[in-house]
Formats: sequence, C-alpha cells, structure tokens
Amino acid sequence: MGILTAYLRKWRLQLSTGKTVSAAYHLCNREAKRELSVSVDNKRLEHQLAPKYLGVRLDRTLSYKRHLEEVRAKVTARVSLIRRLAGTTWGASARTLRISTQALVFSAAEYCAPVWSRSPHVKKVQGNEVLEN
Repeated sequence: MGILTAYLRKWRLQLSTGKTVSAAYHLCNREAKRELSVSVDNKRLEHQLAPKYLGVRLDRTLSYKRHLEEVRAKVTARVSLIRRLAGTTWGASARTLRISTQALVFSAAEYCAPVWSRSPHVKKVQGNEVLEN
C-alpha cells in the first residue's frame, strides 16, 4: 500500500476511503473468505466479499452470479412497468412501448454483457424466462 500511497501523492490524487473497499479473489474457499486488513493513510478500508465496480458486482469466482441476480430483479421490475403501460383498453402506443423497452429493459440487461456473457449463470437474464415471470 506504500507504493499506492506514494503514487497518489506524486500525482496529487486523493483516494476516497469511503468508497474504496478491499476484496480477495482466490479459488480456495478458506483463503477467499479471509477478511483483509488494508489501510490507507491510517484508515482501514471496508472488506466486501462481492464489491461493485463500474456497476458490475464481482464475486470471488468471477461467475457474476450475484450480479446477474441483481440484473434479473432490475429487468423484472422494469418489464412489469412496461406491462402496466400496455393496458388493453387505454395502453400506450406500440412505438412508445418499443422505445420504453429499449430504454429501460434492454439497457439494463445488456450493460457490460461482454464481461459476464460467458457466465454459467447467464440464463438468469436470457430469453423469455424474465418476461414470463
């Protein structure tokens, strides 16, 4: 951490200790669950088992299971909202529904897809499974 602190000082950067967390990634369960004690400027960083980085939840095996569960919940809620807009007697036009679906559902479902698309848990957000629930 001394090297990181020196780098930050050299370039006059400041680490936000309130937003910075520590995490361990290891294939051995015992080692991965070990809580790290990392300090920056004498402030201990919070340890998280599955921190969020740029909107993607990282778990210790990088299977993205927890991230995909969160995406599924978000997409399901948004699909429910679109269904309410599509009432049979008063519903929004097809164009409005299509634009709303693209903006609300597809954007959430496809965010960072190249990162997690090879996960064994990708079926949680794939196909009609979300739409049927």
